[in-house]
Amino acid sequence: MGAVTDTPPPPPVFSARGLTKVYGRGPAEVVALREVSLEIARGEFVVLLGASGSGKSTLLNILGGLDVPTQGELSFNGHRLDGASEAELTRYRREHVGFVFQFYNLIPSLTVRENVALVTDIAEHPMDIDEAIERVHLTPRRDHFPAQLSGGEQQRVAIARAIVKRPEVLLCDEPTGALDYATGKLVLDVIAHINQELGTTAVVITHNAAIAGMADRVMVLGDGRLQRVERNAHKKTSAELSW
Repeated sequence: MGAVTDTPPPPPVFSARGLTKVYGRGPAEVVALREVSLEIARGEFVVLLGASGSGKSTLLNILGGLDVPTQGELSFNGHRLDGASEAELTRYRREHVGFVFQFYNLIPSLTVRENVALVTDIAEHPMDIDEAIERVHLTPRRDHFPAQLSGGEQQRVAIARAIVKRPEVLLCDEPTGALDYATGKLVLDVIAHINQELGTTAVVITHNAAIAGMADRVMVLGDGRLQRVERNAHKKTSAELSW
């Protein structure tokens, strides 16, 4: 009988070693990230938690290829991103990453469906537009314009626009920051379902510690450092959260 060999686990989606980001020089120098090392597994739901100025957005922007580290190493699916050219980072963002920000950045003169459809022009294997809209529960509103939608509905359009290109990772920077309690929970539900149903790795920035209960792991940042990582033994649904 031949020897049984274990199949090696797949590489993490993200692997970072010693990420440091410095803005400015001399008296104006600001160290936004300090020697951050982490790994994020495929299909994880990770929350980045910390106060304003802790380095959360800088880290998310580097993971998403919107910014580059001053020092350190960053790999995506085993491929190095630090040192990549702008053209390579553009391709990476286009093919692998979906972004959701606090502000929706929708085009006012386009309908829901048209806003979502814009992204399909740059996607290699896009999702059906109406499927993406259905996944964020906006089918009845698909022919409405942004001004005819609530804030929560506009944020869900932004999520549909992010997922229609079938990204491997969904990076969300304070997606509920401009929303009230009830509406924010709806948006979090959408992100959680996309993570679970599509297997999309989700990294969500928040300053709201209660939201962290929905995550597989919580990474707490402070003063540009990764201070601790916590794993949730029992993930909560949005209905179980108390903000």
